[in-house]
Amino acid sequence: MKPTTDRMLIRIKDMYKYIRDNGTVTTQDLVDEFGITPRTIQRDLNVLAFNDLVISPTRGKWTTTHKKVKVTT
Repeated sequence: MKPTTDRMLIRIKDMYKYIRDNGTVTTQDLVDEFGITPRTIQRDLNVLAFNDLVISPTRGKWTTTHKKVKVTT
């Protein structure tokens, strides 16, 4: 894979772990934690949501689903 793809996948995995560990988080929490633009955060969240790993119970807030996931470190 290209280095940019590797970075994106690592970031998405880290974002998933952050949401899982912190419960419900806001988009702004993710911007602050990862230091990237809200648009990039939204793209990454769309990938997680497409794969049924996160949901947005209310606008701008995110939490993990109950889907079983094996996360490697």
